[in-house]
Amino acid sequence: MLNYLGMPVAASAHAGEIDQMMVLVHWLMLVLFVGWSIFFVYVLVRFRSGANPQANYRGVKGRWSTWVEGGVLVAEIVLLAFFSIPFWTRNVDAAPPPENQATVVRVVAEQFAWNVHYPGADGRFGRTEVSLVSADNPLGLDRKDPDAKDDITTINQLNLPIDRPALVHLSSKDVIHSFGLYEMRIKQDAVPGLEMPVWFVPTRAGEYEIACSQLCGLGHYRMRGFITVQSAADYTKWMAEQVKALTP
Repeated sequence: MLNYLGMPVAASAHAGEIDQMMVLVHWLMLVLFVGWSIFFVYVLVRFRSGANPQANYRGVKGRWSTWVEGGVLVAEIVLLAFFSIPFWTRNVDAAPPPENQATVVRVVAEQFAWNVHYPGADGRFGRTEVSLVSADNPLGLDRKDPDAKDDITTINQLNLPIDRPALVHLSSKDVIHSFGLYEMRIKQDAVPGLEMPVWFVPTRAGEYEIACSQLCGLGHYRMRGFITVQSAADYTKWMAEQVKALTP
């Protein structure tokens, strides 16, 4: 896929549309920049004090500025009506994929780490309790709960199978963080007290960075995780290894 504007590699199904809109917006910005720069130089020369020793309080009259402003307005309406709004409707307002068709995972942000929680083979997340939160149990997962016995937890490591929708339930334990997956063209705030669903389809295998895009404290610089997109077979093998590690 064409790497527009030096952006990170596109690794999700919707990334191409995002890049296309970015290119269109930058073309509009370039046209405006060049146009206003030419106009600025023209005004400096045309209305210099040597050629105009006395001020003209009537000013220059004409309709060309109205046409230019109208053209910019039309371009912005086209970008909104034919690109941005349809994309938002398909990818943000639309309901996420059913949980039985997606890889479902919880990601809980905290200062300064990403806590990842998989529901295990039963597809049900185990109960969590604030009183159980500790250094070795940052999510407060109650292992006595039957639904929690096969749950997988990791820190700063998110594994996903390729070409399958990923549904991430995003939340925060303390302050506002921002879940940034640049190659996936995903960025969503993690707000305390709220659970935000974020979904996308990874289409390119590899290892990518999870960045916090919101200043969240003195340790913000080290809030860095990784997302590994792998084949279905490799993902199944990884999950089996995690389950095996749970066995006493």
